Amino acid sequence: MTDERPTLADYGWRRTFPTRWHDNDVFGHLNNTIYYAAMDTTVTSWLLDAGAARHGRPVAAAETDPAFVVASSCRYFASAAFPDALVVGLRADRIGTTSVSWGLGIFREEDEELLATGTFVHVFVGRDDRRPIPVPEPVRERIRHELEAGA
Repeated sequence: MTDERPTLADYGWRRTFPTRWHDNDVFGHLNNTIYYAAMDTTVTSWLLDAGAARHGRPVAAAETDPAFVVASSCRYFASAAFPDALVVGLRADRIGTTSVSWGLGIFREEDEELLATGTFVHVFVGRDDRRPIPVPEPVRERIRHELEAGA
């Protein structure tokens, strides 16, 4: 495990994630589930944005092939608490045939302090049979342009 910590500039796409009063736990900081929600919301928002239009029209979720989370992790460095706003950075650490390994960084918006890093692995599956399929070409192309290292 490396001790090198990323900065917000290491991520090609970002999403603000506001916190709420009830996100705090009994210890007075954000519960760990909130970090996972922030990461999942960020990846899902990017995926919806990536496939949100087909021929100029919005695409309903039922019309697209889904991606299932098959693995996730989170490493914590500092705490946040309501009313902190978070900024979640997203990058693609690996693009496979049927899967994408996402790298995420969670930062406090006010000072860009790194709070946590995480990973999500999505496997794309067919809408009808739920069997692995290749990463859709529009998603793969957008990853190349926005989220790969050096993009």
